[in-house]
Amino acid sequence: MREPTGARTQELFEVPADAHVRRTGGRGPLISRLQWEHPDGSSVTWDSRRARKRGVVEVIRNGVVQRIMARPRVAVRLRRCNDVSGVSFFLGGALFTVGALLAQYSAAGPTTLDWTFLIGGFWFSTGAYAALVQEINSPRRIDAEGALAARPWHWWAYEPRRPGWLAAFVLFCGTLAFAISLVDAFLTNLSTHQQDRLIWAPELVGCILFLVSGHLGIIEVCHGRLRLLTSSLGWWIVVVNQVGSWLFLLSGLAAFVRPVTGEVINVWMINWGTALGAACFSAAGVAQIFERPAVPRPAAAHRGTGPTGGSGRLPGATG
Repeated sequence: MREPTGARTQELFEVPADAHVRRTGGRGPLISRLQWEHPDGSSVTWDSRRARKRGVVEVIRNGVVQRIMARPRVAVRLRRCNDVSGVSFFLGGALFTVGALLAQYSAAGPTTLDWTFLIGGFWFSTGAYAALVQEINSPRRIDAEGALAARPWHWWAYEPRRPGWLAAFVLFCGTLAFAISLVDAFLTNLSTHQQDRLIWAPELVGCILFLVSGHLGIIEVCHGRLRLLTSSLGWWIVVVNQVGSWLFLLSGLAAFVRPVTGEVINVWMINWGTALGAACFSAAGVAQIFERPAVPRPAAAHRGTGPTGGSGRLPGATG
């Protein structure tokens, strides 16, 4: 398998100069897992999602698997981003589900429905941006004391070669496309052509971007090839979200307004596709809250060890 260049590797994680690096997972330029070996025979595995979500990398030393944990401050920041993202997706999904059910059973007027969806869209955008910030500030190196460290805090960075960044950014763009559609829904006296151009088109773009983001998320968690990882909470989260994205797409396609009749293709599919798709995102948001880093005690973090024990500086750790 082709090895990444040194510069390319440093974009993902700062690997010590004395380590031998080989590419172990990903697709094309998107590398989601790296493993490097040190002269003393120990090896370290960086998994992009585990580093971002759990704040850990794994090291094998003398046949013993240990976990290198993030510094407490880094872990707290990752955890806060993760919680904001999870709660936001739960709220956004819940409001979309409620709005779709109210529409299906004609239990609310157009203005109430529009506001319900708009507020839900705000929470979707908040959740996607929090996920992007979490990736931007994920651990990038092992410090001199053997703990995971991150660079100074950033609210924005352009890192399209990182699979986690690309998935989160595409998702965030999808929520913005939805926002355009949700705001335009407040316009009145629109022709059928205007409804399709101002409301339906950005909604469909958002649905497609959600699907692309979900596919990138699956590539990241599966390291390039689709497979069943039923013991992985992260795998379940991205799969459930992708099911929700497909349901959103069906709903979006059904919302096209026929120019001749002025009617949408299928009201039932719009409402139930939205309700069930949003419920998937809401459920995944709840699950995401449990996929977060533990906050280690300072002593444990400085030793660069996990629950399996062991001590000492990791060979080749950077300062």
